[in-house]
Amino acid sequence: MADELKRRLVHASGSGLVALYLLADYSEVGLTWAGFRALMIVLASGALVLEFLRLRVGLDWRLYDVLTREYEQDNPAAYALYLISMAAVVVAFGPDIALPAMLMLALGDPISGAVSDNTLKRVKPPKVLGTMFLVSTLIAIPFLPITAALVAALGATIADGVTLEIRTYIIDDNLTIPIYAACLAFLALRFVPL
Repeated sequence: MADELKRRLVHASGSGLVALYLLADYSEVGLTWAGFRALMIVLASGALVLEFLRLRVGLDWRLYDVLTREYEQDNPAAYALYLISMAAVVVAFGPDIALPAMLMLALGDPISGAVSDNTLKRVKPPKVLGTMFLVSTLIAIPFLPITAALVAALGATIADGVTLEIRTYIIDDNLTIPIYAACLAFLALRFVPL
């Protein structure tokens, strides 16, 4: 249980990246969106290097024991997927779409996890789905028109609540939450009357 709480706190700490950009933008200290993209690419690349060292070279830091789950021992760890998906939405979209998608992962996922029973199900219970949708909607409203916020929240909820499996590999929601949310927000802004 203590390790689960640590994982949730590390998860939530990703919101600091969004705060960094917003504070820098507000105070005009020079962190442009292009600079933030570069930062996210560097962080994701660093995670990929660490995962290569862990999985191929055998790097075995105690931190991995605390922050990774048993099923991640021979697969890419959730933290790497987390940074890759965040970097992907930052590279592909502007701040109005990417930032709430990042926050849905950083804050929505651990909050929905707190109301979950942590068992692997094809579709999570309604309480978990409702929590993720509500939190994601509240996160998106300051960034997006209400219709796009609702659609983005739906994307995050589907990514969090429906287990995606390819062959025998379960796709971690750390990879899908920001991507689903950002893609659906983009489509809503483009094609849905707001």
